[in-house]
Amino acid sequence: MSVTVFSKAHIVDPSRGVDEIGSVIVDGRKIVAAGKAALNQGVPEGATVVDCAGKTIIPGLVDARVFIGEPGGEHRETIASASVAAAAGGVTSVVMMPDTDPVIDNVALVEFVLRTARDTASVNIFPAAAITKGLEGREMTEFGLLREAGAVAYTDGRHTIGNALVMRRALTYARDFGGVIAHETQDADLASSGVMNEGLYASWLGLSGIPREAELIPLERDLALARLTGGAYHAAKISSAMAAGAVNRAKTDGANVTAGVAIHNLSLNESDVGEYRTFFRLNPPLRAEDDRLAMIEAIKDGTIDIIVSSHDPQDVDTKRLPFADAAAGAIGLETLLGAALRLYHNGDVPLLRLIETLSTAPARLFGLPGGTLKPGASADLAVVDLDEPWIVSESGLRSRSKNTCFEGARLQGKVLQTMVAGRTVFSA
Repeated sequence: MSVTVFSKAHIVDPSRGVDEIGSVIVDGRKIVAAGKAALNQGVPEGATVVDCAGKTIIPGLVDARVFIGEPGGEHRETIASASVAAAAGGVTSVVMMPDTDPVIDNVALVEFVLRTARDTASVNIFPAAAITKGLEGREMTEFGLLREAGAVAYTDGRHTIGNALVMRRALTYARDFGGVIAHETQDADLASSGVMNEGLYASWLGLSGIPREAELIPLERDLALARLTGGAYHAAKISSAMAAGAVNRAKTDGANVTAGVAIHNLSLNESDVGEYRTFFRLNPPLRAEDDRLAMIEAIKDGTIDIIVSSHDPQDVDTKRLPFADAAAGAIGLETLLGAALRLYHNGDVPLLRLIETLSTAPARLFGLPGGTLKPGASADLAVVDLDEPWIVSESGLRSRSKNTCFEGARLQGKVLQTMVAGRTVFSA
């Protein structure tokens, strides 16, 4: 295996608190040195030297909430196409949601995903298994067997479990098997037929609204059950100041809870819906500007642990419809880093903290390799020009579906190279 030296790079490694100019040396599949101490160590004989002056090297991103069509919806996205999109966005590891057809609720489906990923994917694909069979919220799946087969978390994906007893049992079993319950909370009755954030803007558009309380009420229940059981609970996607406050209180109480936020809820607000733009039909919906700012504060103070793309490919048939009839969801693997870097360039979030939420923290939360540039770790990394501007265009997207919230957006921060286990899987 060859040796590659990335010289004079700005190295950002939250796992070690490193933010300095130095070199990264990759030997085969592993990192052997990374930091300013490696800058003057010399170059191994026969090594390929890459001058990274003015460029930044970060651990490959770990996207902990990605919906993929395969199996059953390959026309929207396959494991292979999602991995190509991920690599272009600097994402080296993906946690795949169980919302497929059939649902990933048994050992055979977990093994199918791992086998398909091994044969076709260029990045690491880690399947999450369903909490309940068929995502129906009633009968629990075989947590122990799914864990042994390779499932890294338990989640019902887009679905919220309404039965408190089922959730209590899930948290208890997950605790015993060392797993995490990742749950998206939306009260079906309160949300009803709502399609965007409840408020004055929804009234102007004549659209049914989803109140913040629809997110908060099942979340408060889950947090209470996490305190009761001691199980590891992850609030998959929160979007409101009320939800952030609830998570903060639970953490203060010592509950074993974490939280994530979708990049859309950090970058956009309800006004972006504009004149019924269905690519902005999301779940949870884009909230008011005050809630978006509250999400940024929650990232800064540690209330929110990770940022996810919530990559959810939808085709033309499900998006080119009246707003109320369109499917919720947007793709995001390729724009995750660029959109997140807006928070850095605006001075809202320090770069080290931002990369932690995108890489180191999700790897730690779900027990995954990656999220670090420490010597001995797998060489999963991205070379980025933090200042290079680019415009998101449908023709430039590698995902099979093109339902992006950032069509035509001007982003600053471009991935130049992505490496997985020492192999270059993307080069600009």
